[in-house]
Amino acid sequence: MSPGRSISIFLMPGEHFTGDAQHRISTLLGSCVSITLWHPTMRLGAMSHFLLPGTGTDHRRPRNARYGADALAMMIADLAARGCNACECEAKIFGGGAMFDLPSGKGQDIGRRNGEAARLMLREAGIRVVSESLFEAGHRRIVFSIKSGEVWVRHEQRVPTALPAVTRSRELPR
Repeated sequence: MSPGRSISIFLMPGEHFTGDAQHRISTLLGSCVSITLWHPTMRLGAMSHFLLPGTGTDHRRPRNARYGADALAMMIADLAARGCNACECEAKIFGGGAMFDLPSGKGQDIGRRNGEAARLMLREAGIRVVSESLFEAGHRRIVFSIKSGEVWVRHEQRVPTALPAVTRSRELPR
């Protein structure tokens, strides 16, 4: 690979990735949440794209990155394998968008539950959150540069669910 070029990684839901300064990770989030972890001195980083808070229910199986707690544990283990203490990393949280119009009091917004879970998991792990872009309607496109630690976010408001009423056209006189 030529100097100055980065390797692009796109995360699908339920995936995570850990890499070094040559990697740039991106994803598209709705109600899902991404956590980025970045070590400014070592230029190592990790990013997740999880769908649900908590852990997988079958503890006999390996961790599953579709669940927030499992994804964070996997990222922390991957960083530790590279000699990086995750508590020295800076965390950023993205996503948790409100993707569905729910009448008030009718169920919990999964995006909000994911975002709140991410905050709690990082606090419990002793990892400092330096930035977040959470909640609100719509989806986000994010790109994480492990080289600089920067995360670019494009928050796009959702398209209204109700279409304008269609009016019947009148017949023109002949």
